[in-house]
Amino acid sequence: MHARPRLTIFSRQLLMDRFEQGWSAPAVAESAGVSRATVYKWLQRYRAEGSAGLADRSSRPRCSPRRLDPAREAQVLELRRRRLGPHRLAALSGLPRSTCYRVLRRHQLHRLDWLDRPTGQRIRRYEMRQPGELGHMDVKKLARIPDGGGHFVHGRRGRPRRDREKRARLGYDFVHTLIDDHSRLAFSEVHRDETARTVGLFVRRALAWFAARGVRFQAVMTDNAWAYRYGRDYQVALAEIGARRVFIPPYSPQLNGKVERFNRTLLEEWAYSQPFTSNQQRHHLLEAWLHRYNYHRTHTALKGRSPIDRVNNLCGNYSKRGREPNDRLRTPGGTSRSPLRIKPDGAGEFGRARGLAQAGRAGRVDVGDDA
Repeated sequence: MHARPRLTIFSRQLLMDRFEQGWSAPAVAESAGVSRATVYKWLQRYRAEGSAGLADRSSRPRCSPRRLDPAREAQVLELRRRRLGPHRLAALSGLPRSTCYRVLRRHQLHRLDWLDRPTGQRIRRYEMRQPGELGHMDVKKLARIPDGGGHFVHGRRGRPRRDREKRARLGYDFVHTLIDDHSRLAFSEVHRDETARTVGLFVRRALAWFAARGVRFQAVMTDNAWAYRYGRDYQVALAEIGARRVFIPPYSPQLNGKVERFNRTLLEEWAYSQPFTSNQQRHHLLEAWLHRYNYHRTHTALKGRSPIDRVNNLCGNYSKRGREPNDRLRTPGGTSRSPLRIKPDGAGEFGRARGLAQAGRAGRVDVGDDA
């Protein structure tokens, strides 16, 4: 049905009620602003099928005798797994290009970016219907920056290292992140490790941060790291709010794709966005970047909106957008610069997300379209 039909299912029922009250066909047609032929059409369906006959029907024909044979369609779909376009498919299958493209459209395989590169299968995507239904959590490891800058500032051989620097091992920082599946609202902190105690404390702060914005998680999806699967602090933190733990199958990071895509954005627009002369300088800019990400940065997966725009429809969040932070990103010279720049039904959405996690090996699921 188009956007503004003359008769809805309720209007059609009203026509039938007027018939039963003794109205004539011309009078019923005039009252609804339609022709007598239309009135008789719905009357015939109503007498044959009852109230069910007043619903919209599919415009697809009941039979298509000239449709391509299923075996030939299967041949086109098999060739498509090799990432071939309609022109090459036509040459290999002996079918017209338009027929090959019609087959691809019918099976929703006409876009190459919808296909998994290794397997050629269509990527299944999912997205929760409201904030808090599912969260994604992960840890990203970053090498620490020595005082004075590292390779990004001086190059691989730009600055000779002193003896004490050669003996010292700076180690790594661990960026812990929790992101909401529906809105892409994210909370991140930098820590010196990823132990169970650190993860537990981070989760409590993250849950409190989300709760202040009206987002309360029903489940959190993670990989199978020891701190997530066996860490007592993490289990207790989720149990206190009644949230469930969801684990992805081993070697299936694409199931946790939204936080994986966020980690990539984090690297491009914060960690490696400019030369840093110290580790602390990079740490101090994380809060400003997160504010820009959550409140001002647009997302293609959100149709050009920011994450907070999807949370603002919750009660009490209409004024959460806020102002730009004063601590803007600054280059080593002191000048300011701006940083670079999955759908189920109702209550069964969490169940489907968990089912996708359990069936990760059967078909690729990638929810990291944009973060």
